[in-house]
Amino acid sequence: MPLTRSKSLPATENGGSDRETLQSGRSVAGILYKWTNYGKGWRSRWFLLRDGILSYSKIRRPENVNLLSPSDDLRLIGDISTDRLLRMKSCSGRSRRKHHKNIGIVHLKVSSYRESKSDHRKFYIFTATKTLHLRTDSRSDRAAWLQALASTRGIVPLQSINGDFSFVSPKDLSISTERLKKRLFEEGMNESLVKECEQIVDSEFCEVQEQIKLLHEERKKLLDALRQLEMANLEAEASGIHDDVYQLRNHKYSSLGRGKYSECSTSASSDDKQEFEDISEEDEASFHDTKESFGEPDVGSVLTHFKRRTKLPDPAEKERGVSLWSMIKDNVGKDLTRVCLPVYFNEPISSLQKCFEDLEYSYLLDQAYEYGKSGKSLLRALNVAAFAVSGYASTEGRHCKPFNPLLGETYEADFPEKGIRFFSEKVSHHPTVIACHCEGKGWKFWGDTNLRSKFWGRSIQLEPVGILTLEFDDGEIFQWSKVTTTIYNILLGKLYCDHHGIMKIRGNRQYSCMLKFKEQSILDRNPHQVNGFVEDVTGKKAATVFGKWNDSLYYVAGDGINKASASLLWKATKAPPNVTRYNFTSFAMTLNELIPGLEVY
Repeated sequence: MPLTRSKSLPATENGGSDRETLQSGRSVAGILYKWTNYGKGWRSRWFLLRDGILSYSKIRRPENVNLLSPSDDLRLIGDISTDRLLRMKSCSGRSRRKHHKNIGIVHLKVSSYRESKSDHRKFYIFTATKTLHLRTDSRSDRAAWLQALASTRGIVPLQSINGDFSFVSPKDLSISTERLKKRLFEEGMNESLVKECEQIVDSEFCEVQEQIKLLHEERKKLLDALRQLEMANLEAEASGIHDDVYQLRNHKYSSLGRGKYSECSTSASSDDKQEFEDISEEDEASFHDTKESFGEPDVGSVLTHFKRRTKLPDPAEKERGVSLWSMIKDNVGKDLTRVCLPVYFNEPISSLQKCFEDLEYSYLLDQAYEYGKSGKSLLRALNVAAFAVSGYASTEGRHCKPFNPLLGETYEADFPEKGIRFFSEKVSHHPTVIACHCEGKGWKFWGDTNLRSKFWGRSIQLEPVGILTLEFDDGEIFQWSKVTTTIYNILLGKLYCDHHGIMKIRGNRQYSCMLKFKEQSILDRNPHQVNGFVEDVTGKKAATVFGKWNDSLYYVAGDGINKASASLLWKATKAPPNVTRYNFTSFAMTLNELIPGLEVY
């Protein structure tokens, strides 16, 4: 078996030596590391690229990589690949050859690939059903593999499916019996016998023609299917999200320009260390946000006078407690979004509905709109700050996780008594991204959320990623990101959650706000504290804000030296009398209630 090895290949316009390699009929092979799961991590696999098909197999012993015939004209990529095959050749005489089945096959005609932007050794191959996460030993090896993949697709390009094919239609097929008739007459046969032979030949040809017609139709159907796969593949390759997608529109205050908005931080304790980088975090799939206006309500004004429930339905059967530690003890330091937990640890709402809980105190935005209309811009900014804090009040005593919705699943809430309509959708599976949009009296609110979770043994840290946007009808906009949430005492003691970090609420006009959620310490007797201030475009403090995220928020004008004269901004509602182990608020109990009129839709 002739073997050659390429340490690195120069990039050229037509694919360089890779294209020459593949056009000459040679195969490309080597060892790549494939991500399997969190239990096994990266595993070495033997990859073979031949005739537009990439196959891979397990490697148990170096001498058992006998996956090629001696006549294969092969080019190897990587030092490890060469070393393994040399050991294989030396051991082939002493050990019995084993046949290894391919555990995966990728048809490159209907697949795409992309290199990692954060790791020079990684690249990804996308198929219609899965994504292969692959890693090489060096940057040059990755370049060689990518050029080989590009050259394969260049020899049989996807766009060629849309071209003209030179197969013959069944109706264009014909045969001539003149030579047969002449030969039969030479043998002395009479004319009637010759005509009978001619009829037999014509009859047999008609049957063959019908079979060819069926094959012709099957081939057309196959090509149509390939065209559809090609279009879906090309659309996936062309999709992407711009870095400035979350930036505010232009405004007149340069101090709140594009650069500052791109620095919106979720917390002061960000942790960028990730054991595994998911493809969706680098190359996000594009999706349309739900910023457009809703249509007319379907249910009608009957909902305005509908009395919503005040307690959850009783459980159908007695719930059995499960040890959380026994379920997640083997996942310390890992992303818990990929860990399956029993339904006991779920609360009876989904992540789509939980997003709507942030709108429980939407009246604060109604007040902010009215204050802005009357020229009281500072009070508008203060009410926006109170609204941003109020979304955390419902998390007090909530230790269960919401259900993870299906990709593309949606949720719509219509609350005429509050004057708001809400819509949310799951737009990405890994990582889980929820996009939402809400309309109220003179304002619109939208955003997307993605939780990065880490388990540290005694605690679970949840770091939200995404920006929330609030726009009033007069054009004033505020943007902010959520802070970090940590659940403590996973092993021993009473479970409790705390929110901590810096929240920056940036406005595009006169005022912005900075809030600090203080992290609770072991001996802290005054937890859940929030302190901050509102400043104008010159950096001067216009008001001071203080309070607790689970109870209330106050403000005083200026630096806030005299807190005795503080005014109340927001007060959390009291807990309902019918509290279950989920510790739902009265508002949360109504989120998945089947109200009159919805049964018919």
